[in-house]
Amino acid sequence: MALTRRNFLAGCSAAIAALAGGRLTKMAFANPYRQLTDEVLVVIFLRGGMDGLSLVAPYNDQNYNDLRPNIRLPAPGSGANAALDLDGQFGCHALAAPLRDLYQQQKLAVVHACGLTSDTRSHFDAMDYMERGTPGSRSMASGWLTRHLVSGGASGALPAIAASSLLPASFLSSTQAVAMTDPDDFGLDGHWRWTDGQRLAMRHLYNGDSWLHQAGEQALNALDIVEVANPGDYVPEFGAVYPTNSFGTALMTIAQMIKLDVGLTVAAADYGGWDTHEYQGDAGAGYFAGQIQTLANGMAALYTDLTNYTQRVTIAVMSEFGRRLRENGNRGTDHGHGNVMLLLGGHVNGGQVYAAPWPGLDPANLDNGTDLAITTDYRRILSEILVRRMGNPNLGEIFPGYLNYTPLGVVQGPDLPINFGPTHVEQMQNAVNCFANGDVSGACATYDLNNDGQMTVADLQIMADRWTMTP
Repeated sequence: MALTRRNFLAGCSAAIAALAGGRLTKMAFANPYRQLTDEVLVVIFLRGGMDGLSLVAPYNDQNYNDLRPNIRLPAPGSGANAALDLDGQFGCHALAAPLRDLYQQQKLAVVHACGLTSDTRSHFDAMDYMERGTPGSRSMASGWLTRHLVSGGASGALPAIAASSLLPASFLSSTQAVAMTDPDDFGLDGHWRWTDGQRLAMRHLYNGDSWLHQAGEQALNALDIVEVANPGDYVPEFGAVYPTNSFGTALMTIAQMIKLDVGLTVAAADYGGWDTHEYQGDAGAGYFAGQIQTLANGMAALYTDLTNYTQRVTIAVMSEFGRRLRENGNRGTDHGHGNVMLLLGGHVNGGQVYAAPWPGLDPANLDNGTDLAITTDYRRILSEILVRRMGNPNLGEIFPGYLNYTPLGVVQGPDLPINFGPTHVEQMQNAVNCFANGDVSGACATYDLNNDGQMTVADLQIMADRWTMTP
């Protein structure tokens, strides 16, 4: 997987051009709680609504067995494709054996009955709500990972990547994230003779103080660092074998960029194909089994490849919703509600299936009488990772309106004082409103933007400059 100057420059150029439509600026706010870390968060989104009850099944539950006569996982020890026991109540899919091994090593944790609290069963709406971090609302013009990067003071040559052709909505409005499917294809069309001239022209073009100039300069600096590193053809370490498909390529790209030490703090990858309305697979076999095998092998390969980095890396896996408890007439499953999240990393409190609490599958306890209920908000898990691993307690900015966070205990790390206050954009809006109404003192009291320990009119100029870039 050769990473050349020509290829990387193209992606940077495309990313810089795309930034022109962004609404959030690359702002650096003074933050008394900021804890700079070298941690890396990898978010894997399973698009299509993964059937968590077929990945981690309550195999002893009579309702599970009765309502899934064909597609249920066989109980542990009962024959081919039997579930692999986790704790006497839950068992994972047989082809998730690499994940069960990590679970037994206490590196992988399962959070069950988890998900988006909004009641939607629409793929588009559920993914959008989750990735904006605002269940039931699209009022935020940015993604939750974008707000984490801004409020956490992310820096470095390349703080965030999406191992895909487009940035997901979790990076909406980000000026710091770059999309790349494969570093080898991250290229600029054109003759090699003009590469140096193009680089020089872009250095002149993005020489300035605006947010767009800064983003361009950052991308070009990343180019220089990656070029000096000269990774050449990438060879995974420690015997790691990735799936030979786009998902495997995405994970291998993430591993490569982490190892380049260019300041990467957040990476995202997608794995689609989970909308299993028809012929999901009987008794642990079939299409779903293949999906699980790819997921498990990919996660295990990434973790193995990053053996020297596992103490810095946390991998979170989620999907927009689960599937209905009762299998349908086509031996598949329809859109449901509660699901599972997977966490993998050197500081994950693994070897446990977390449920707060497990609601069970009795008809009276199902959501809308049909689906697994949600007892753990997905934001609770992500918040714990952000606070304890990423050192960012600004939950009021990252997940506005989410005010009842308490850690579940799925990852290790210090519990910082949580900032549930209004977002920076809200504070700027309040200050602008005060100023517009002639209340200068009120506007100045809203934010000390120049960090001189005073709230003065000088802060208003800074605020005005930033506000013009946040329509």
